[in-house]
Amino acid sequence: MSVTLTIRDIEKEIVEEFGLFDTWEEKYEYLIDLGKRLPPLADEFKTEANTVKGCQSTVWLTAGYRDGLVHFQADSNTVITKGLISMLVRVLSGHRPDDIINAPLDFIKEIGMTTHLAQTRSNGLAAMVRQMKNFALAFKVKNEM
Repeated sequence: MSVTLTIRDIEKEIVEEFGLFDTWEEKYEYLIDLGKRLPPLADEFKTEANTVKGCQSTVWLTAGYRDGLVHFQADSNTVITKGLISMLVRVLSGHRPDDIINAPLDFIKEIGMTTHLAQTRSNGLAAMVRQMKNFALAFKVKNEM
């Protein structure tokens, strides 16, 4: 039997991983590496309808609902942003809508992203989080009907 990690468990893993690096240059390199590991999004999903509004870079985000869990797929046209969305997909994908909606996502602050991202990237990160929570809310409402 496999143990499913909670959102907070996954956040703690990411905080520990970023804690291994001493400088922000190293942390950005790791963030870029995380983005490179994100499975590519099929071109058919790279549409205007799947674009996250509020990001300076282009970010495509899709979500599916299976067995009571929300599953995200995403991609971006820039390496840093792709790393950011890859972390969010890792943390939030495969969880119940309520868990996603209520997740404070403290890891973002804990790893220092709130203070080390440019304002435009911070706004984009907030837009990505908002869109993922909106997907979760939509699946919750649809499945309560």
